[in-house]
Order: sequence, then structure tokens, then C-alpha cells
Amino acid sequence: MRMRAPVAWFWMLALAVAAVFGQPFAAGAQEYPTKPVRVIVAFAAGGYADSVARQISQKLSERLGQHFVVDNRGGAGGTIAAKIAADAAPDGYTLLAHTAASAVNVTLYKNTGFDLLKDLVPVANTVSAPGLWVVLSSHPANNLQDLIRMSKGKRLTYATAGVGTSSHIVGDYLLRALAGLDAVHVPFKGGGPAIAAVLGGQVEVLSGTGASWTFIQQGRMKALGVSSLKRTEALPNVQTVTEAGYPGFEERSWVGFFAPAKTTAAIVDRINREINAVLALPDVVSSFKSRGMDVHPGSPADFARHLKAEVAMWAKIIKTTGVKAD
Repeated sequence: MRMRAPVAWFWMLALAVAAVFGQPFAAGAQEYPTKPVRVIVAFAAGGYADSVARQISQKLSERLGQHFVVDNRGGAGGTIAAKIAADAAPDGYTLLAHTAASAVNVTLYKNTGFDLLKDLVPVANTVSAPGLWVVLSSHPANNLQDLIRMSKGKRLTYATAGVGTSSHIVGDYLLRALAGLDAVHVPFKGGGPAIAAVLGGQVEVLSGTGASWTFIQQGRMKALGVSSLKRTEALPNVQTVTEAGYPGFEERSWVGFFAPAKTTAAIVDRINREINAVLALPDVVSSFKSRGMDVHPGSPADFARHLKAEVAMWAKIIKTTGVKAD
């Protein structure tokens, strides 16, 4: 009997500490989430990252019984949203949905106020899709070769989801560096506003991913080129950049989920497992595939390795192109 009293006092103390710090003592990951989760999206509503984040958040809400609430914080290539997420409490109740722009920004922006590889932890990669060059359906060009030929000797404007996005970098590289066009970048705070500008006739070309597929299927826009090495199943009649005369050109943008650094491994793993379960749902796979996206289930470690490789790759491309944040 004398040995039981210290044990009882230990557990009483442990529970008191857990109550003070707001963390379950033993089964935090199993009980998570016990309240709504904020999902900060790095771009405005209506774009690629937003559509993916919303679809996955809805499924997570259904699976876990708590709302995963999307909060769009577009601007500065996604660095505004990333800084908010990096500064949030590492308790699993703030997540960040970001794209390949997160890897681009490590080199492109010098004073973001956070370090992507130190202040955020990769949770799960979700999907990727090749870049597209898209115009209004009434545009006289029918493929990328037509566009480049017609644009020689005049100014061409192209819209993207923002400065520092992969669509910005590859748009600049293809249209300016490779094709030698007088191409002017028109950045927005997300794919939605960029698409709206092209639909409204304010900008001639969209360099982007994902969200424009709906308008292409509706016949309001048409794709002139795709940045995959082979033609995509969803758009089999759209030529690749290689076919347009620039061999070996490939770029894919992805959407991944992050959490603030110091979020416990147990919580990160729990979220990762749930996202992977969502990515395995037949209706989710079908929905993404219809928009030219491939799903990428995997571990946090898989995503971390991919992220480091992307940071290194985009650093080399930025050095080659000389692209600036301004």
C-alpha cells in the first residue's frame, strides 16, 4: 500500500500539468482534433492550391468530426501565409497549404521573416500537375508554337498566381529566355484572380496549373501547351513544350500541407495518415485526375526529401533566369 501513494500523486501531477498547458498527457494524437482546425491557404480563392485544399479539408472534416476551416491569405508569392503559419502555436490546429512556390521563395525572397526548412514542418504532399499555358477560346493561336510565332515583335502579357510561383518562373523562362518574347508578367494573389483577368480580356495568357481546367472543359478557355514530357490523358490534344520546339522542358507544381515547427511528431503523423486516407478515396482520385492532377500519398519524411530537392532545383533555375521578386 505504501508504494501506491507516490504513483497516484505522480498521475495527479501529470494530469494537472496537462491541464495547465492544454495538451492531453498520453493520447493527444488519438484524441486530435478536439476543436476546429485552421487551414491557411497561401493563395486567393478559386485557384489551384485553394481548390485542392478545400477538397481535402472537406474530407478531413467528414472523417474527423471537426471543421477544417480554409483561410485564404494570398500575397507575396505565398510568403504572407507561410509567415502566419510559422508564427502559429505548434498544436496541430493551424496548418498551411502551399505549392511549389514555397520552395521557389527560399531563393527568390531574402527577408520573409521565417525559414521554410526550420520554421515549418512538412506534413503531407498531396497532388501535382503540369503547368499550362491558357488563352481565351477565341484566341487565334491553337498551340504554343502559334502563340510564340504570333507574339514575335510585340508585347505579350501573361498572368500568374503571383510573384515567386512556379508558373511565374517557368513562364518567364519559356516566354522570355527561350522564346525571346517581350513577355510582361502580371502577378495576382492567386490562380482565381489570374484566371478572371484572362477571361475578362485584361491579360492575354495564363501561365498556371489546375484551376483553369474547369474553364477549358467548359469551352471558355483553351490550353496551348503543357509542361509535361508527355501529353496528358486529360488533354490529349494539347502539345507539350518539347513538341513546341523546346526539348526536355518539364515542370510540375504540387500542393503540400505544413505545420508550425515543434508540432509533435504524433500529431504530424496523425494528420499525414488522414490526408493519405483522403487521397485513397476513389471519388477524390477521380476528381483530381479529371483536372490533370496526380495524387502523391507518402510520409512526412518523403515530403521533406521532396521539398529539399525542390528548393535546390528552383535555386538553380532562378540563378539561370535571373528572375527577381520585384
